[in-house]
Amino acid sequence: MDTPLLTVRDAVRSRLSVRAFLPDPVPADVLREVLQAAARAPSGGNLQPWHVDVLTGRRLADFKALMQARLAPGAEPEAPAYDVYPPSLPAPWRDRRFRVGEDMYALLGIPRDDKAARRRWFANNYAFFGAPAALMCSVDRLMGPPQWSDLGMFLQTVMLLLRERGLDSCAQECWAFYPQTISRFLDWPDSRMVFCGMAVGRRDPAHPVNALVSERAPLDEWVRFHGD
Repeated sequence: MDTPLLTVRDAVRSRLSVRAFLPDPVPADVLREVLQAAARAPSGGNLQPWHVDVLTGRRLADFKALMQARLAPGAEPEAPAYDVYPPSLPAPWRDRRFRVGEDMYALLGIPRDDKAARRRWFANNYAFFGAPAALMCSVDRLMGPPQWSDLGMFLQTVMLLLRERGLDSCAQECWAFYPQTISRFLDWPDSRMVFCGMAVGRRDPAHPVNALVSERAPLDEWVRFHGD
């Protein structure tokens, strides 16, 4: 593993949504330690609403093979678990989403009018971008928006702790489009629903997609300070 990062700021600044991974395996004890430490994330009422399935090795390979079949032409679509983005997303949020997508495809050399190439690239999501480990986060259906925010804080903590260990990740809401396949494969009870997946491993420094650093809006655009 790489030398551990020294500060939280280092971890925040170096965290990226990595979309091309090296095949180097992630030790199970590292994943266990990271998840155990991340459970100290804030949780309203200490509900700790997260459930996590860890996929590696043969089990991960089996799941990838299943998803390859599910993505084959003519396969029946599934009803999404939730809307990943609000319908009719207005500016500035629509513009930010469009910009990061265009920046990514520019790095990959895929023009806007090559829809087939863009679909092929997007399908890499369902192979966890070649990552050697994957997490699938789920939540009980009775939980509401406050508990979903708990999941976000937990998963951000996971991603920062992975950076401390020299590892990378990509949180993936795309799994909301295959809730039935995931639930059956992981044998979840009917009371459980998918929240997101996460690819985990070490970034491939030679792949152009990993040069993508998404823009952030300037502070004054979204913060108001009240006081003296």
